[in-house]
Amino acid sequence: MTLESLGLRTGDRVRFQRADGGRWHEGTVVGRERDGSVALFDGKGASRSIAVERLEVRTRGPRGAAAWEPVVDRAGRSEQMSLLAEPPAAPTAPRRGRAR
Repeated sequence: MTLESLGLRTGDRVRFQRADGGRWHEGTVVGRERDGSVALFDGKGASRSIAVERLEVRTRGPRGAAAWEPVVDRAGRSEQMSLLAEPPAAPTAPRRGRAR
């Protein structure tokens, strides 16, 4: 699995919690680990490997304000969007020629 399959790119701002109910820590996406987790650098520059279920990605809300979206939700949406990414085939017009 790649970052694109999760709807993420290298350099995206994310946040995560080390424990349930703990405070949020921000980081920057670096890549994907073999176990499926996301590799990132936290605010102090430390390398982290965080499970997808514990991540939220920074995005824009409907009115342009900064908002946080769970990566799991984005991944589900981006899988469906890939179906629409391919351009439709150009329709072929029937040939019109002179009858001989």
